[in-house]
Amino acid sequence: KHQMNGAHGNEMAPEFENENLGQAYVKYIALKDALVASDAGEAEAKAAELVAALSKVENADDAIKSATNVMRAGSLEAQRKAFSELSTHMADLVKKADISAGAVYVEFCPMANGGEGAHWLANEKQINNPYFGDKMLRCGKVKETIK
Repeated sequence: KHQMNGAHGNEMAPEFENENLGQAYVKYIALKDALVASDAGEAEAKAAELVAALSKVENADDAIKSATNVMRAGSLEAQRKAFSELSTHMADLVKKADISAGAVYVEFCPMANGGEGAHWLANEKQINNPYFGDKMLRCGKVKETIK
């Protein structure tokens, strides 16, 4: 299955038993990729799609709130700050889910959020940092693998 939008070296996306969560996760990855590309306009659009997808997922209120914050952020810096919180809530949803194929990688950059560090979810172990884009594309490491 080919990824749209020329995603950078994405391995197979994980498959979730819960189709609605699976669709929301795909939108989350599209948002992450927009932030990796430092494209605030694209990130805003993808965050809006994620909000719509999360509305069909149970217990996703916190994630919806965070995705809405990304959508309304207005600047790349503010989007990235809101994305950090969103990633925490998405990780909570993904950890409780049944993944029937593939894996989700929880990745971490210690320098994001003004040195506090921040996580994000990815389909691949290769680091593509959504908090710094091409300034520090490879900054970070895999902290956890969710299967």
